[in-house]
Amino acid sequence: MTLFPDLVTSLSWLGVTALLAYLLGAIPFGLMSAQVFNLGDLRTIGSGNIGATNVLRTGHKIAALLTLILDSGKGALAVLLARVFYGEDAAQIAGLAAFIGHCYPVYLRFKGGKGVATFLGTLLMLSFPVGLAACTTWLLIAFVFRFSSLAALGAAVFAPLWALMLGVPHMVALCGVLAALVLWRHRANIRRLIDGTEPKIGQS
Repeated sequence: MTLFPDLVTSLSWLGVTALLAYLLGAIPFGLMSAQVFNLGDLRTIGSGNIGATNVLRTGHKIAALLTLILDSGKGALAVLLARVFYGEDAAQIAGLAAFIGHCYPVYLRFKGGKGVATFLGTLLMLSFPVGLAACTTWLLIAFVFRFSSLAALGAAVFAPLWALMLGVPHMVALCGVLAALVLWRHRANIRRLIDGTEPKIGQS
């Protein structure tokens, strides 16, 4: 059993794949959705995050849904294209790069979102059962506790376990890296959860 995919793509093409996936992942769809629907600069609203949860805090559910679809879709698209042109190793590199692009977008001076939608979209395309398990984990925690951040943390932490249990061991290492990055991006949320000051889903 290996926790990594077999390396079948040349390092040079993996580098090209990573760069293109990063640029795709860096597209700030949340910011663009807010502008299309005249919601103002998303970076000055709520948490200042550019993701779907913060778009929802504006009260515009369609804009939030559009952001969720596009942010998850860019991770999925990066994985799909890399897999079609190269292989599973490139697909995983593309998913990681797209996630990093969302969190640290060059277009916004490297100040991006927390990557949850992109994380889930990446997992769904890499392995639908693993992605579905992660999404279900998010939904269950969000439904019970009403905290988007806690749901994201739970989905991230359980992702490597789901990959192992669902027979996709070559995704375990990637899921672990993505989980660590999700936790790092949510460090402020973790502090607020501990302090009891974290806003719930739908709260302005």
